[in-house]
Amino acid sequence: MKLRLALLACLPALLAGCSTLDSLNPFSASSKAPKMAALQPITPSAEARVAWRESVGKGEDLAFAPAVVGTSVYAAARDGTVLRLDDGRPVWRIRAEQPLSGGVGADERMVVVGTAKGDLFAYATADGTLLWKARASSEILAPPALGEGLVVVRSGDNRLAAFDMADGKRKWVYQRSTPALTLRTTASPLIADKYVFAGFPGGKLVAVSTGNGAPLWEGTVALPKGTTELDRVADITSPPVIDGRDICAVAFQGRVACFDLGNGNMTWARDMSSVAGLAIDGRYVYVSDDKGALHALDRASGASLWKQDKLFLRNLTAPLARRGLLAVGDAEGIVHFINREDGAFAARLPTDGSPLLTAPRALGAGLVVQTRNGGLFAIEIQ
Repeated sequence: MKLRLALLACLPALLAGCSTLDSLNPFSASSKAPKMAALQPITPSAEARVAWRESVGKGEDLAFAPAVVGTSVYAAARDGTVLRLDDGRPVWRIRAEQPLSGGVGADERMVVVGTAKGDLFAYATADGTLLWKARASSEILAPPALGEGLVVVRSGDNRLAAFDMADGKRKWVYQRSTPALTLRTTASPLIADKYVFAGFPGGKLVAVSTGNGAPLWEGTVALPKGTTELDRVADITSPPVIDGRDICAVAFQGRVACFDLGNGNMTWARDMSSVAGLAIDGRYVYVSDDKGALHALDRASGASLWKQDKLFLRNLTAPLARRGLLAVGDAEGIVHFINREDGAFAARLPTDGSPLLTAPRALGAGLVVQTRNGGLFAIEIQ
């Protein structure tokens, strides 16, 4: 039987509220635990404001992320709520047949959510009516990916399953062996250029065919090393990112690495550890590491350009690059805006005080975030 890694589940980015091994949990009440950094005053160079806000419902101990299609935002909550907002105005709100554990994925036609039992529900974006339902092999924690006529789901047993977007029939399943100890992951697969990309335990980034699920190439982001099973955990727990011909991924206790999209040849790699994830733009790759530092790396070589370390142990989300700034959320529901060129703080905006567990999503020229307490905040940047 595969064992779940209780130590790493304590990381609030993966599961909030765990009490195992409190000395390694930065949010433990233990006086010996390291403390997250207090925020220092900043001199703003940009203005961030809330354009609209809405409540979808609490995520409890699960990491729900909204999906954006044009000006529409789709979001879900643990109690089964699924809603659509257009420019901040509710269009419809429904309740799924059972509590939800992962979501949401969406395109122009449908919005898809999953449950802890592995059930998958697809609803019409027009009015929220149920289009079809299907079943994956185990719990669904990651937002489904939609594209190439498929809904691709990553289940808790690290399988990828593709379902026909028209009727929900299963088309193929991709499975690989996994180590005895793994992290629970909420990382969605990524569909691009007739490939499905996903990171796996053991530090592997895999490209499979959208046509039949056959593996096309495999890249090594990290190599497990160490003498114990804990030391050897080197899982990719965040989605890869793509820009042009580059695809990059980062692993816990491993490396950040970039590869050629078509053949999987590695461009560069450097040591780094992250469970939250990374972002990419035309010049840089940005990584939120496990200690709360944000790094900017040269996209062509991986060379370090700057490091912002004033958010120590604030449990950062993956960053989002917008308008020359990086937006990153933290454990107190604060969105920090950081200058892309030098890592200096440009602005700071609180939400509802509950943790941001998933990365901001691009919305027009701004962004939208979802808090653990279910707050949806659309943010404009000037």
